[in-house]
This record gives sequence, structure tokens and C-alpha cells, in this order.
Amino acid sequence: MNPEGISQTTTAIVDYASDPASSRGRLFDETESQTRSVFQRDRDRIVHSSAFRRLKYKTQVFVYHEGDHYRTRLTHSLEVAQIARSLARVLGTNEDMAEALALAHDLGHPPFGHAGEDALQKVMEPYGGFDHNGHAVRIVTQLEARYADFDGLNLTWETLEGLAKHNGPLIAKSGDTSKLPWALAEYASRQDLEWHTQPGIEAQIAALADDIAYNTHDVDDGLRAGLFSVEDLQEQPLVGPVIAEVTRKYPNLEKGRVIHETTRRMIDRMVDDLLTETRTRIDQFQPSSAESVRGLNEPVVALSRDMMEMNRGLKAFLFERMYRHPRVNRMTNKASRVIQDLFKLFVLETGLMPVDWQRKLDNADDTDRARMVTDYIAGMTDRFALEEHRRQFDLYE
Repeated sequence: MNPEGISQTTTAIVDYASDPASSRGRLFDETESQTRSVFQRDRDRIVHSSAFRRLKYKTQVFVYHEGDHYRTRLTHSLEVAQIARSLARVLGTNEDMAEALALAHDLGHPPFGHAGEDALQKVMEPYGGFDHNGHAVRIVTQLEARYADFDGLNLTWETLEGLAKHNGPLIAKSGDTSKLPWALAEYASRQDLEWHTQPGIEAQIAALADDIAYNTHDVDDGLRAGLFSVEDLQEQPLVGPVIAEVTRKYPNLEKGRVIHETTRRMIDRMVDDLLTETRTRIDQFQPSSAESVRGLNEPVVALSRDMMEMNRGLKAFLFERMYRHPRVNRMTNKASRVIQDLFKLFVLETGLMPVDWQRKLDNADDTDRARMVTDYIAGMTDRFALEEHRRQFDLYE
């Protein structure tokens, strides 16, 4: 991973990186640390949050009890952070910001992965729906109750903006916040995150680091789980040549090492492609500041067209052979029932919720009640949701 002879230990900060000294600050004024930059402090607050710890028992694809070797939301976030840090260092952008966003990007996911999100979206449709990205912002601005002077983590404007918009602009023009998911529209009344612009370059890095980690590591988990075989992947243009390269060089290598060599080389190829394409775009757009990156009509950080096409093909393969595999589908259907059962129960019987949540529901209308019940369920781990469902619905518990 060293195209064009660029050192992997590059530390120079380019003019269009996020500069902690020029941060727009926090919603609530605080005395800043004498030993850490504002973005390092954001990262540390994310790592110390309850929501981050709960990622340990939240599904990536396999529910926690299916095995200790599969990825969870926590291990995935750590892997994304490693890739994002490396990319930020090579590109000369702010490594701390990229790491903070990578660590935070999955905070809003409910239990049971996409099955849990789909279930919450279904039950919340009459109340504005559910969006994991909006919920992540809700967590770091409201639901984390740790500090004496404010709710949430009081992150900097830049970190909040990157978390909300890491996948790109959320609305077409300034001020049109009615088109935002309700959780973001609610926050927009408190602070303008310039929802219509591109995110900063570190957020763009974190978003693509997520894509790189997600696909390659799902290949790893799917192979190890036996949902598909190495031979099944040989026709995939992103994976097939890598497998051929590994087996040609190591003809007698055991399966576990073939899998690891394949996925690590896939990561290298995607990272190299991203660096080449991003440098081309930097030369083309000539950004001069973090604000100039936000003002562009397209992202600076990107994969090449060929790599994106191969990536889409791999995603389609994984969707068909992994995410829709009968073994995964069985748990997906169970997870959906667990989420929907708990939601319907707690909306009707708020007295079954913990006392501190019951207090929040005093004088709440139907919409606020549904949203707060969703806050409670979305914060559950897979393990806690299954145990809570058993406690509430098992007549002999």
C-alpha cells in the first residue's frame, strides 16, 4: 500500500484538512484540554461512551451467540478506524478526526443489524420512521447522559457534521431541513450542520474505509461460516484474481490462511485504488481549505469507476449468498419479531420499562412515546434484547 512512492508515515497536514485550532467549537462552551486537541477529545469521548461499549454485543451479520470469531459492530468499527487512520496519514489529513468518525459511525445501529433497523423502521413508520444515522446523532447530542453540564457528548461541530453527513449531503439546498430524517430535523433546530454540503475530507475517508472493511470482512466471515466457498468467489472480478494470486503463490496453503491472505490483499487493492483516485481528484479540484472541500459538487475521496463496479458486484454476491442465506434469514426473522414484540409491548405498557425511562415518558404524546421507546430498544444489545423478550413473554420466567 504505497503507490507513487508515498511514505505510509506521512504526517504533514494539508491545507484542506480539518484543523483543530480552527474548529467551530461545541454547542456548549467548555474549557478545552491542555494535552489533547479538540478532535482527540471527541474521539476519547466516543470511546468512553456507553453506546460504544454496547457495540460489543451488536450484530454485524451473525448474532453474538453464533460464535466468538465473527465480527460485531465493535470489532468492525475498530477495523474501520485502522483503515481510516492509515488513509488519513498517507493523504496528510487529520488522523484524529478520521479515527473519531470511524469509531462513531455505527453508534446508531439497533440490535440485530439491518434486520433490527428494518423492524424499527416498520413499527416507526407512523411516527417518522427510524434512521440509524439520525439515531447516532441523537445518541451523541442527547441520549448519552454522562456529563454534569449537558446531555450527549458535546462534540465539536466538525465531528457532528462528519457523523451526520459522512455518506454525503442530506438535502439539496440550504434550509430545506424538512427533508431530513426526523431525528436530524429535530437537531437542525439547535445547530446548523450545513446539511446540503459535502462533508469534510476526513468524513469522506471514514465512509469509504467503512465500505472497504465491510465488504472484505464479510467475505472473511462468510467463508469461515461456510455460507459460500472460495470456489464460489472465483468469478468475482474483485476477489477472483486475488484468490488466484494466493493459490498460485501458496498452492498447499490451508483454508484459514487462504481466507486471510485473500481478504488482506483485497483491502490493499481497494486502498491503493482509493489513494490513486483521490489524488487525481485533488489535482483536479485543487481544494485550498476544509470549506472548499465542503463546497464541491462531488466528493474528493473516491474509488475509481472500475473498482466501484467490482465492489457493487461483490455486494450483490454477498446479498444473495450471505445476507439472504437460510441460516441468516432464520435469525433475521426471529430478530424482527423480537423488536416488533418489544416495541408494541412498551408503547402500550410503559410501566414495564425501567423507572428512569418511565419518567421520560410522563406527559408524552403518542409520537414522543413511540420515539422514546425506540430509543430504549435501539440501545439494546442483541443479548439484552433476547433476554428482555424472554423475560417479558415467557410465562414461566
